[in-house]
Amino acid sequence: MLKYLFKRLFEALIVLFCVSIIAFLLIRMTPGNPALMMLPDGAPEEAIREMEIQLGLDKPLYVQYFMYISDVLHGDLGVSTSYRQDVADIIWGRIPVTVELALLSVFFGCLIAIPLGIIAGSRQGSATDFFCMVFALLGQSMSPVWLSVLNVFVFGVWLGWLPTMGTGTWAHAVLPVLTLAYPMAASIARIARSGMIDTLSEDYITATYAKGISGVKVHWKYAFRNALVPVVTLVGLQLGSFLAGTIIVETVFGWAGIGQLLNQSVGNRDYALVQSLLLITAACFVVINFVVDVINSFIDPRNKLGG
Repeated sequence: MLKYLFKRLFEALIVLFCVSIIAFLLIRMTPGNPALMMLPDGAPEEAIREMEIQLGLDKPLYVQYFMYISDVLHGDLGVSTSYRQDVADIIWGRIPVTVELALLSVFFGCLIAIPLGIIAGSRQGSATDFFCMVFALLGQSMSPVWLSVLNVFVFGVWLGWLPTMGTGTWAHAVLPVLTLAYPMAASIARIARSGMIDTLSEDYITATYAKGISGVKVHWKYAFRNALVPVVTLVGLQLGSFLAGTIIVETVFGWAGIGQLLNQSVGNRDYALVQSLLLITAACFVVINFVVDVINSFIDPRNKLGG
């Protein structure tokens, strides 16, 4: 167990290191000058040059990178050139908003999809199975942009039931949660159905039936547990992507979270903010993947940690 933890920690450090290099290079390859963002229009060349020196942009790329990494290791994420605030304060102010959206979307997506997928897999060829397949097909075929606009038009403009922009009340969360939860629920329902069908075809399930155990008990006590393994993995990946910030949904619905912040910071060429957001995103995926491994090891004893 301890050996496995050290191995995963080492892998996580490598991932974060690679992400930091990629983020550093990509943001500097885009056109524009962040020094201009901090100066008024028409600033003289001398002022621009002085600001570049102050930001360290006059130094070679490898020097700039090691300066950034050194600051991060000391807990300093830098100062945002567009917000004129500490990057850490900006990010921590946005994270609760994104976490709320992510957890609500995952909760309602799982609440609908897991029972639907399990029941459909247990009754292959039934009306429930057909509904599950249609539900999954529609959900996975819809673009997030199209679904966002559709929800705004139907529930916000046409029916006038819900607000379409901003945060603060439960009503503001309904449309963005619906936009995220439906495609996720479609994927989970399909995976749960496939997992249930595969599990029910296993020899040990046939042997369980031969012992005279009722079908309901076989489905929910024996097959359900193993069918959850791929579902938990998929949920972990979806939660990681939501915590990383759903740029389209947060931008369309004016949800002031990490995704909207990343979109704005890329447009402003805010080096420190973009790099820190990408590092935090990578860290979220690493932590969630580890948690998923631990959960799967309890669900299926064959998947022991480090085995």
